[in-house]
Amino acid sequence: MEISLNFYATLVALVAVLLLGRWIISRSKFLQDYNIPEPVVGGIIVAIVIFLLLKYGGIKFQFDNSLKDPLMLAFYASIGLSADFASFKKGGKILFGFLFIVVGLLILQNIAGIVAAKVMGVNPLIGLLGGSITMSGGHGTGAAWAEVFKNSPYNFTAALEVAMACATFGLIAGGIIGGPVAHYLVKKYKLKLPNDHSQDEVEIAFEKPEKERLITATSFVESLALIAISLLIGTIVAKFFQGSSFTLPTFVWCLLVGAVLRNVLQATKIHQVFDREVAVLGNVSLSLFLAFALMTINLMELVSLALPMLVILLIQVVIMVFYAVFVTFRYCGKDYDAAVLAAGHCGFGLGATPTAMVNMQTVTQHYGPSHMAFIIVPLVGAFFIDLINAFVISGTLKFPFF
Repeated sequence: MEISLNFYATLVALVAVLLLGRWIISRSKFLQDYNIPEPVVGGIIVAIVIFLLLKYGGIKFQFDNSLKDPLMLAFYASIGLSADFASFKKGGKILFGFLFIVVGLLILQNIAGIVAAKVMGVNPLIGLLGGSITMSGGHGTGAAWAEVFKNSPYNFTAALEVAMACATFGLIAGGIIGGPVAHYLVKKYKLKLPNDHSQDEVEIAFEKPEKERLITATSFVESLALIAISLLIGTIVAKFFQGSSFTLPTFVWCLLVGAVLRNVLQATKIHQVFDREVAVLGNVSLSLFLAFALMTINLMELVSLALPMLVILLIQVVIMVFYAVFVTFRYCGKDYDAAVLAAGHCGFGLGATPTAMVNMQTVTQHYGPSHMAFIIVPLVGAFFIDLINAFVISGTLKFPFF
């Protein structure tokens, strides 16, 4: 028996997945502490229910997937539209030094994942999906690249299942190791702590991206128009370069177009992008996209790949700890700010930017403020990481073992 859901029914299902995830998270301290996203929780539960209905009841669900790609592209366009190049000056030299360190980890994660996969005799794409795609990219980047790998010439049908499992593992691991790494560094090197343990300034820096601002119908339409333009131009450019030596996934082009559009409009003083509104549209798009991706995963394919994935992911956790201690901390100044940056790097090096922010807030609440860390990590984690990661992954895919 097959149940087909049309566009409207699929949309209702996506929203229901998010509401289910929110309800469960509100009743679980563990899920709250480690910032597990609503679509991940709700999507996995619905995927299990769908799997059981198919296996034991012979009931198969068919969803309308016309929303999937536009939602994914809208999310990446919103990242580009949030990239204010003028604000990069705030981070100074430390920002670019930290960026260099982040790139080094992306490359190392991919090498480690691919080598581990080859040694175990499994598809090297599993190693790449367990590398920078999900470790530094998170669920959104993992799902986006999974769509690429499911198609020709890769034809890796289990890509989405592997990506979502790896991203969820990384999110939890990143939240667990960040605080202990910073505490170890503070004690090991007897770092000089800030004299002022007041959290006022830190909280302002932390909460500024979430500051509530009035949203009107006019401004909402303007922000929606910018995302639509980014999607239109991005898809046209992607199609133009398709098959050439400069091929990039469509979502990368949408991100780049969004970044250029925002900064050209700002430099020419034609229009000021409403950051919060763009973020709201982007987050809604990401949540709905992940809800669709997760509730339609094939759990049987995931089980057969569980052991190789676990080995690769444990290797990535060990690498992240050593990298944060011996590279991030040392090359960011070996001071208290560097220790907080190391905790933040653990957060988005294995999980996501919100995990990094929580890691840093935990450290600064105990030891004192680190204003520089709260400037640099959101800039790198919210924009640079996705853009640089896309080029690193594209470059890695050019090697012959794929």
